[in-house]
Amino acid sequence: MIADTPTRLIVVPIVRDEDRRILLCKMPPDRGVFPNKWGLPGGGVEPGERIHQALEREVREELGVSIQETKPLFFKDGVHEKTFPDGSKRTIYMIFLLFECRINSSETISLNPEFCEYAWVEPDRLSSYDFNSATQETFKSLGLLEAHTSKIGLAATPDW
Repeated sequence: MIADTPTRLIVVPIVRDEDRRILLCKMPPDRGVFPNKWGLPGGGVEPGERIHQALEREVREELGVSIQETKPLFFKDGVHEKTFPDGSKRTIYMIFLLFECRINSSETISLNPEFCEYAWVEPDRLSSYDFNSATQETFKSLGLLEAHTSKIGLAATPDW
């Protein structure tokens, strides 16, 4: 880690629908931690906020829907450079808390400006997307993408 690098706790929902498809979101080309790449929604836990509150808020803000169920998966970390809407950049040490989620199926997804498009993707079609490095590592860890290193011992499909 770089000295004086801010630390940010990030909640990341892996949203699945009733057909087990995964919701992917694409960052705009000019902002975010992974500009112009496909990935997962999510964001930082705010001061005074509990982890589950942050997860619900991020899903509501970024996707315009509410969470119906959640299941904690695992955590990971990394140092990433974030590009802000004004073009400025900052290196941040990020701790990612990943959750498998279902959203309310009666609600329609409405992206905020943090994403430019979304897609519901069958797990066997994930390899056709240009993922950011963090999402690629996540899907490899879950056994959803081929991994060249050892996988974390997690089931790719939860029991719900």
